[in-house]
Amino acid sequence: MNCFMCKGSLFDELTTFMVDIDNCIIIVKNVPSQVCDQCGEVSYNNEVTKKLESIANSLRMSITEIAVVSYMDKVA
Repeated sequence: MNCFMCKGSLFDELTTFMVDIDNCIIIVKNVPSQVCDQCGEVSYNNEVTKKLESIANSLRMSITEIAVVSYMDKVA
């Protein structure tokens, strides 16, 4: 598979995903990703994207301003 941005080669790597939703910063560590070896663009497959959305939605109502979780802890 090639990068959508520059057509470089993708390789599997664990990355960190970060999003700011409703003034809550959510950081998800150890996310299975595909990273371009040329431009560094990070992409996720459909399964991982759905799980990230689920994790973000579950944490957005938390009382804290910053939530840090590991993707691997939320998979099962």
